[in-house]
Amino acid sequence: MITKTEVINLITKKIPSSKVFVENLKGNDHLQVTVIASEFHGLSLVKQHQLVYSALKEELASEAIHALALKTETPN
Repeated sequence: MITKTEVINLITKKIPSSKVFVENLKGNDHLQVTVIASEFHGLSLVKQHQLVYSALKEELASEAIHALALKTETPN
């Protein structure tokens, strides 16, 4: 099991400017995550998601996170 705080910390470690919002969809292993980061400027949506997935690589592989609904955007 992984906590919301752990998810936020892992993503902000990889993407320092990010603002991360985490919601549990079902249990603690089905998450909806929204990441807003200036690092996403100029990146395709796929590249943005790959950057977030790389921050959560171990947690996804071990199924501490079983399902991840991801939304990424750049700050206004």
